[in-house]
Amino acid sequence: MASFNRASRALRSKLISLRASPIFTSRTHHDTGTCRAILPPFGWIPCSPFCSRPRHNSKDASDIDLSQYPTENIRNFSIIAHVDHGKSTLADRLLELTGTIRKGHGQPQYLDKLQVERERGITVKAQTATMFHSGNFLGSDTDFLLNLIDTPGHVDFSYEVSRSLAACQGALLVVDAAQGVQAQTVANFYLAFESNLAIIPVINKIDQPTADPDRVKAQLKSMFDLDPGDALLTSAKTGLGLEHVLPAVIERIPPPPGKATSPLRMLLLDSYYDEYKGVICHVAIVDGALRKGDKISSAATSQSYEVLDVGIMHPELVSTGVLLTGQVGYIVSGMRSTKEARIGDTLYHCRTTVEPLPGFKPAKHMVFSGLYPADGSDFEALNHAIERLTCNDASVSVAKESSTALGLGFRCGFLGLLHMDVFHQRLEQEHGVHVISTVPTVPYIFEYSDGSKIEVQNPANLPSNPKQRLVSSWEPTVLATIIIPNMWVLL
Repeated sequence: MASFNRASRALRSKLISLRASPIFTSRTHHDTGTCRAILPPFGWIPCSPFCSRPRHNSKDASDIDLSQYPTENIRNFSIIAHVDHGKSTLADRLLELTGTIRKGHGQPQYLDKLQVERERGITVKAQTATMFHSGNFLGSDTDFLLNLIDTPGHVDFSYEVSRSLAACQGALLVVDAAQGVQAQTVANFYLAFESNLAIIPVINKIDQPTADPDRVKAQLKSMFDLDPGDALLTSAKTGLGLEHVLPAVIERIPPPPGKATSPLRMLLLDSYYDEYKGVICHVAIVDGALRKGDKISSAATSQSYEVLDVGIMHPELVSTGVLLTGQVGYIVSGMRSTKEARIGDTLYHCRTTVEPLPGFKPAKHMVFSGLYPADGSDFEALNHAIERLTCNDASVSVAKESSTALGLGFRCGFLGLLHMDVFHQRLEQEHGVHVISTVPTVPYIFEYSDGSKIEVQNPANLPSNPKQRLVSSWEPTVLATIIIPNMWVLL
């Protein structure tokens, strides 16, 4: 709590906040911007060297025995950062250091698997990879199981970040040595801070001519109360300084807190549909253990399933037959409908009673748009494609609607314009469905003279009762924060 107060005071001393209702306010258009702070240099003490023994040890399924990794030898961590600060490149280098992929054999940004991610050069979906690493810990060589989750940087995909952090006990906060702290650096820091994660600052791209690590360290201290001496200086592109990253993960991030002797509880993190296996779920084992052949139930739907396959992402699917406490992996349970896989659900052994896990906060949709098939006869194909795609993107809301001009379609809610554009592109690339989209709108609230209020997400649904007199209209606004140098603050 003391650390939180120090961080809050430090941040407030550098911020000017434009406060407004986070939900709705009267006749106000949302507009926000964030400027990067230019702060004076701060003294820094170099990190002490770590001992590590990375090895090329990518394993076949027959070589993997997860029972060799007790909970205290497991580390679950995410990589979080602003857009284009080097998250995915750093993930590539860590996969190479641990021998999970061979250097030069994998494609750049190996964990960015979607076509839209490669075309746009951004991360859209959080991806998990299990790594095996041997290092010197407490004076002895120890084998560790490391679960790495690479996350998106754009604000439109912050829901992916928040879900990923639920499976982690720590995070690498990557900051560009030239650009410094940016908007999503702040947002992602507080997501991790509120989740009570251990945060390791990583100053990346120190090989750039304009890099200024001292200024970035000062920002990390001033805004987040992070010790400059804890910052790791790296260049994911050249490999400079990366030998310190994994030892820092092992030493500074705590192991998962679950109990191996407790009944099974696992958190459903993500899912996608496979034409041959059905729904494949990504899960985190919070308590207990899961084995192939077990019977499990869903806390959300009360439906039961038999575990047909279970394993890890290494980084592709590798069947292991078991997942133990603290481990992150996948399960195939015979789910045939994407509606059965509810993100944030708690799965447990049949005939046991457990307390459901907290799950995730529901996504807050910012823009709405109508999606209609380019060919009116393709409605069922569009319906099928949206159902499959929302299995892999739970942050999209979907409701059927009809238009006089366009026929049957769907009203979809998105987290932002980029999110909407990516969803359209994935419909075409992954499912071969071409759509016509209407102009995006934000939800409005209308208040009438009789005191009634109505929320409208589609302009076509505006009430037209002439007896009702409109008193006021409300639209979403944001809480905007502008980060500026001290010299520009008027006291």
